[in-house]
Amino acid sequence: MFESLSDKLSGVFKVLRSKGRLGEKDVDAAMREVRIALLEADVHYKVVKDFVGAVKERALGQEVMKSLTPGQMVVKVVHEELLRMLGDVHEPLSLRGTPPVPVLLVGLQGSGKTTSCGKLALYLKKSLKRRPYLVSADVYRPAAIQQLQKVAGDLGFPVFDSDAREDPVEICRKAAEEARRLGCDTLLVDTAGRLHVDEALMEELRRLSALLEPAETLLVADAMTGQDAVNVARQFDATLGITGVVLTKMDGDARGGAALSIRAVTGKPIKLLGVGEKLDALEVFHPERMASRILGMGDVMSLIERAEQAVDETTSADLEEKLRKNAFTLEDFRDQLRMLRKLGSLEDLMGMIPGMGGAKGVKPDERELTRIVAIIDSMTPVERRKPELLNASRRRRIAAGSGARVEDVNRLMKRFQEARLMIKRMNQMGLGRLGGKMGKMGKMGRLLGKGLGKLPF
Repeated sequence: MFESLSDKLSGVFKVLRSKGRLGEKDVDAAMREVRIALLEADVHYKVVKDFVGAVKERALGQEVMKSLTPGQMVVKVVHEELLRMLGDVHEPLSLRGTPPVPVLLVGLQGSGKTTSCGKLALYLKKSLKRRPYLVSADVYRPAAIQQLQKVAGDLGFPVFDSDAREDPVEICRKAAEEARRLGCDTLLVDTAGRLHVDEALMEELRRLSALLEPAETLLVADAMTGQDAVNVARQFDATLGITGVVLTKMDGDARGGAALSIRAVTGKPIKLLGVGEKLDALEVFHPERMASRILGMGDVMSLIERAEQAVDETTSADLEEKLRKNAFTLEDFRDQLRMLRKLGSLEDLMGMIPGMGGAKGVKPDERELTRIVAIIDSMTPVERRKPELLNASRRRRIAAGSGARVEDVNRLMKRFQEARLMIKRMNQMGLGRLGGKMGKMGKMGRLLGKGLGKLPF
């Protein structure tokens, strides 16, 4: 996400950093490029105007002009203004109230409400220890009720058996009673959508809202529609009063105009992001992290959180013990690569690493991980545990069995031996001492000191 905008802003900042002093012409030229980059990213024109004006005013002030590193100070100003545009601080879901606390998911048809309902249920269970109950109030779209039942069934959540012949308000009243009977503390309501906002839709949503008095009314909007998503948010908020936004399909949106505009235009916070098709591909929206990623500063905290979710404590402890004993095998190497795949696309992960997001000419090949895993899987269990057995004839057999070349097998073994050597050297240094030194770097250091199993090789 934001690849195009991030690349263009990186180019602008590179020019600014190369200058020892900045004049008004330099700032004007840079702001002109920033304006173009934001407009091409489909950011709302008024938001762009206000943003560029605020940055320019500060960039021409004493704060920047008298700085020893004016180019870097401009980047700092852009980061702060970008953060202000995105909403300054993360606003969590508000789920206070008498159980089952109702949460309405509203939006246009095709925005991803039903899938988001399942994703939200999984997030509530895993991250907030809630017990969600799902109900479909969409009696118009064919198979909408069955779709939610399928999603809920796949995830193991209870779902109300909605009757398409009943009024949506009556369905939700019965669902709330059933959720209360089952001891569920959150009621997720998947409402009907339309191809466009109309009065009939809004009237139905108003009736549902009056009955349930939801703690959250979340607009589910397709990020790839850009300004249309912003306009839809404004319309829903004006007539219904939304409390937040869930932006879907963020993984397919290289521009990011909707994410950068919604808060500034509507005043409503983005609370969650849909970042993939899988039902666990839902992320909490943190303005600070997003601003850093857009400016190529990385997002280490989100990377750590993904790693923590992908690897359980037992697996991490087992791997740490193997590392300490220099017993790291090709099976462990393969498992780490598989874990890496769980974290998301390599390109997305690189964007979270400071300095790597805007790296020119660096395009990770997703197929390389698949190729390496296939090569390791073609080995016998004994060969995976004792790689020193891999002579020339065995390597030819493994290459043939995995559809690779002998050169690929040799390259893999070289990488593996390098990883082993690095682990050996770290053990010689003392993992405890290393963890203590790294601890000064904050949470990333604490995780490293706790066990390298949290991080992929």
